[in-house]
Amino acid sequence: MNPLRTLVAREFAAYFATPLALVFLLVFLVLAAALPFYMGGFYENEQADLQVFFAFHPWLYLLLLPALGMRLWSEERRSGSIELLMTLPVATGWLVLSKFLAAWLFAGLALLLTFPMLLTVNFLGSPDNGAILAGYLGSLLLAGAFLAVSACLSAVSKSPVVAFISALVVCFVCVVAGHGMVLDAFRGWAPQAWLDLLASMSFLTRFQAISRGVLDGRDLLFFVSFITCWLLANAVLLDLKKAD
Repeated sequence: MNPLRTLVAREFAAYFATPLALVFLLVFLVLAAALPFYMGGFYENEQADLQVFFAFHPWLYLLLLPALGMRLWSEERRSGSIELLMTLPVATGWLVLSKFLAAWLFAGLALLLTFPMLLTVNFLGSPDNGAILAGYLGSLLLAGAFLAVSACLSAVSKSPVVAFISALVVCFVCVVAGHGMVLDAFRGWAPQAWLDLLASMSFLTRFQAISRGVLDGRDLLFFVSFITCWLLANAVLLDLKKAD
């Protein structure tokens, strides 16, 4: 029997065992709704779309999702419960995938609860809802990428704080990788192929394309591949710790 459904349900329910879930949802929803209106000029733009709304998501995720993912494995290691968890008759890959999917579902729930923004823009104008749905898909994939990094780095340290800071730094690098200022630091001594590779790793560039409604298969494949690689690294790290 595939244990994934049971494991995911258990991990997802654990988020609501403490007030942490409600605090996270409240903070995310308040910021996700307030920033477009107070800092993004949602009304002033006079555009029937959610471009301003999605523009803040990479930065919201950068602050909030490492905090969500920092405890996935570090807390298990700190409390010693990871030894019990690793003795279960379940492959490490299933454990890694279940924790990630539960966190991703929780992030997806937070994103789903922003539906009043969709209702608002449809009330005010006639937006391209296909492009908006593409933006939501891109946001969900972006959240998955942040969580995959956070989960993997959480397996390295017993300290959630160290896991948070590590994930924050790595995710920040991934967000700004394609920024002109970053590329300028390499331009002049690095080959153009390296610059192109660095630019192609940028979360921001790829997410902006999807959020405008441009569903390029290369962007989708990038996020799926990125998530897969970090989950595989997570499983390898856990197996190495188990072998120690």
